[in-house]
Amino acid sequence: MEKRDHWNSVYATKSEETVSWFQNDAQPSLDLILTHRDAAARGIVDIGAGASRLVDRLLDNGVEDVTLLDLSDRSFDVVRDRLIGRDVQPTFVVQDVTDWRPARTSGVWHDRAAFHFLTNRASQDAYLSALKLATTPGSIVIMATFAEDGPERCSGLPVQRYSSEALSARVGPSFQPLETRKVGHRTPGGVTQSFQYSVFEAV
Repeated sequence: MEKRDHWNSVYATKSEETVSWFQNDAQPSLDLILTHRDAAARGIVDIGAGASRLVDRLLDNGVEDVTLLDLSDRSFDVVRDRLIGRDVQPTFVVQDVTDWRPARTSGVWHDRAAFHFLTNRASQDAYLSALKLATTPGSIVIMATFAEDGPERCSGLPVQRYSSEALSARVGPSFQPLETRKVGHRTPGGVTQSFQYSVFEAV
């Protein structure tokens, strides 16, 4: 419960637009997902989705089979309020990904800045077990972490920084690298954070 309490406190005390990871346009995640529309048609799961506006942008683009997973139920309250009036709604799963056993597979696994909070091997292995259960050959995996020159902490918590090569090695041979991007994210406070985005295909 400690992790859940932490993230619920974040969303209880800060507005959606003021957290450091806020993006209105959800880029480059949106472009990377839309590049793989065939896979996305088999469902998308967004890991550590929080109050991200990625789901809004996906719905705007006709991508409707979206599952959001996050520890924080408070973050989902923000999303539900924002999506009032939409004909299509995502599926909400309040769960720690390291404890999650997905009931279905998805064509796209998306994670912007959840994996890098897992700083010990046991929690990383648990995450990767969920990843393997949620994907089938041909599924697309999009993972964004702080790059090697990115911040050492986020929201008061330590993170594990990665190069694209290090992330690929950690994810393992079940996922073939397709693309990497180095991205500078400008926070609402005006600080630029260095991210790396890696795209894999399950084999």
